[in-house]
Amino acid sequence: MLGYIDAKPKVGYFIGNAVMKQNSNVTQITQQLVSDVMGIPVVLRETATVSDAVVTLFLENVGSIMVVDASGALAGIVSRKDLLKVTLGNAQASPILLSMVMTRYPNIATVSPDDTVREAMSKMISHQVDGLPVVHPMNPSEGSPKVEVIGRITKTTITKLLFDATAGDQ
Repeated sequence: MLGYIDAKPKVGYFIGNAVMKQNSNVTQITQQLVSDVMGIPVVLRETATVSDAVVTLFLENVGSIMVVDASGALAGIVSRKDLLKVTLGNAQASPILLSMVMTRYPNIATVSPDDTVREAMSKMISHQVDGLPVVHPMNPSEGSPKVEVIGRITKTTITKLLFDATAGDQ
């Protein structure tokens, strides 16, 4: 009656229309491109201090900050955990440069704007992170390995997509 399981005589039970509709919503969400759902990145220069990062983290209400070099290329990422490790029990942590505490690129999982949301979800799960920088190559003609941060995708972004897709099911 609810549409979750259907049955036919001499055939048996099979997935109902309600489940199929929910699965199609999830499939539509996971096949969207990252560029369609990404948020604005929160970025600081690598010459910023731990104090600057803590203030930015709270003002922007984010879990991590992308760190860029003077040319605007991704240099690293600093998370709440990184900042907690350096500040806990260290009263002199405020003036330390972010370049000393960040996780450096290329040791960072990133996504391309052309990747699907499913690919981003897979990377977040396999790397056990809450969000990923969305990047594209800088000066691709030069073949340099530098990338520019153009966005971010987080677990909150994906949760909101799923919530919005199921809002009509209530």
